[in-house]
Amino acid sequence: MTSTPPPNRPRAFRIPAAEPVGLGEGAVPPPGPPAQVRIVEEPFEIVEAADGTAVPVAPKSRAPWLSMLLVALGGLVSLGVGLSVERLIADLFGAAPWLGAVALVLLGIAGLGLLGLVARELSGIWRERQIERLRARAVEALAARDHSAAQAVVRDLSSLYAGRAALAAGRTRLDTLGDAILDVDDRLGIAEHELLAPLDRQARQAIATAAKQVSGVTALSPRAIVDVAFVIFAAVRLLRQIATIYGGRPGFLGFLRLARSALAHLTVTGGMAVGESMIQQALGLGLAAKVSAKLGEGVLNGLMTARFGLAALAVCRPLPFVREAAPRLSDVAGSLFRSAGAAEEDGVRGSS
Repeated sequence: MTSTPPPNRPRAFRIPAAEPVGLGEGAVPPPGPPAQVRIVEEPFEIVEAADGTAVPVAPKSRAPWLSMLLVALGGLVSLGVGLSVERLIADLFGAAPWLGAVALVLLGIAGLGLLGLVARELSGIWRERQIERLRARAVEALAARDHSAAQAVVRDLSSLYAGRAALAAGRTRLDTLGDAILDVDDRLGIAEHELLAPLDRQARQAIATAAKQVSGVTALSPRAIVDVAFVIFAAVRLLRQIATIYGGRPGFLGFLRLARSALAHLTVTGGMAVGESMIQQALGLGLAAKVSAKLGEGVLNGLMTARFGLAALAVCRPLPFVREAAPRLSDVAGSLFRSAGAAEEDGVRGSS
């Protein structure tokens, strides 16, 4: 009796990879491992808002029609003034030579003063752009996780405040880090804590003081034009003060540039950004608002000043908020809420 062989069953075989010895003509090289694709987000110029939202600061470029108009008008005015001065000096020389000499000396003094003003304006604009570039490089280093870029940002930040004796201890502690192995967030966070945290406290105190002053003047002033004038004056002074705290030295043109950026920041973040609950807490919507309408106006003007101050802080700060907590409206205008609440309690006691 013959036995039938078992049926063939499918089996799996592993083909060993042959090591390439050489590639002949027309041979196709074996495919290698797929290349890893690294996606890096392109950083753009942003600033960390005071309420924790990253928003653009610099407005988009537009057609320079206004700039062309201003430059042309400025050139015409300069030519007219120069021609008038030249005729004046010629007439003085014709009348008496010593009068022409005095006029030339005065013209030289005026030219020297003009050069000083131009140098100060250019220095202030250069300083502001240096701070903006430093902030943009910090944002880029955080996005790309670039340790070398973070070290360069820390070095430049320390150089920016090299002339401040109050920050000497912080700069010394940063120098001791050197080339220590640190994460990008940690390195920038340490620099932020050592150098910017004291400046943040000064800026918050300046904003709170300005908000109190605006609120008090608005509540006591008899005319609306006085309110408007003092609010504008306080905003201008506050912007200059915050820029000076963070190392800026804005002249007239630099101030206009900072004001435009701060107003653009307010536009993007939605103006005051005060919730309905905060408005109710400030005004009470009760007896205090009915008894004193000027009190409500003072609180609102103080809140607007504080919001503008937070926008100025976000624009003038050399680094985005990394480890430190970003100041909010309640941090700088909390006293306005407390004063409004006390006024409402006094009004309730008076009515009872």
